[in-house]
Amino acid sequence: MKKYLAVLRSRFQTLLQYRTAALAGIGTQLFFGLVRMMIYDGFFRSSTQSQPMTSEQTVTYIWLGQALLLLALFDVDKEVAALIRSGNVAYELTKPADLYAMWFARAFSGRAAPLLMRSSPIFVIAGLFFGLRAPASFTAGFLFVISAFVALLLSASMVVLITTTLLWTISGQGISRLAPVLIFFFSGIVIPLPFFPDRIQRFVDFLPSRGLIDTPLRIYVGHLGRDAALVAMAHQFVWVLILLLIGRWVLSRGLRKLVIQGG
Repeated sequence: MKKYLAVLRSRFQTLLQYRTAALAGIGTQLFFGLVRMMIYDGFFRSSTQSQPMTSEQTVTYIWLGQALLLLALFDVDKEVAALIRSGNVAYELTKPADLYAMWFARAFSGRAAPLLMRSSPIFVIAGLFFGLRAPASFTAGFLFVISAFVALLLSASMVVLITTTLLWTISGQGISRLAPVLIFFFSGIVIPLPFFPDRIQRFVDFLPSRGLIDTPLRIYVGHLGRDAALVAMAHQFVWVLILLLIGRWVLSRGLRKLVIQGG
């Protein structure tokens, strides 16, 4: 376990050095947060029907989504992808460590470090100036923290699974381009999932991408009560376990048939 924690810690500390990129990301996310807030403000002002979320809840949902954007905005691990394409992944197999655990530690720290640098300033700025409200209750805030951590695990498991598919492809531009787009859209970051049409709500609620953004955000704003929040968090946990098992199986299958330089 110590070696995996060492990988996580070293990569986390390395990524914390990219402060300029984090600053640029904060500015971009604040800008798009304002644009989305104005769009939904116009929507609520022009609508005469009751909506699944109040205007205040939606504004808070938007800013929380911007703060946690990196949970749903991801790509393959570039360094691991380079190892696979060059064949140097063979050297990884000689190390006395579980390859999946190593890659998962990298993916987790790769999500956590940039997220920490970007989310804190957005929380403060949006809370002071743009209508981000405090959690609906102490219980909601506590469950939100747990749910956000599980969302981080879920995001890391998705990154590893998508990266592992490169073992079957040459360019790796297929699923690594298509899957993130679908996951991003169905995470709730583009449109809060309660606003989706009723006829596809059951399908959307089943998807693991729901656990990345929609679940922790709806817990925070109080749209999900305690019992509903616990059910939604159980959905997150189950999908984390499923994706971890699938990821390990896919990696073992890929390594079993791995051919490097004809050998």
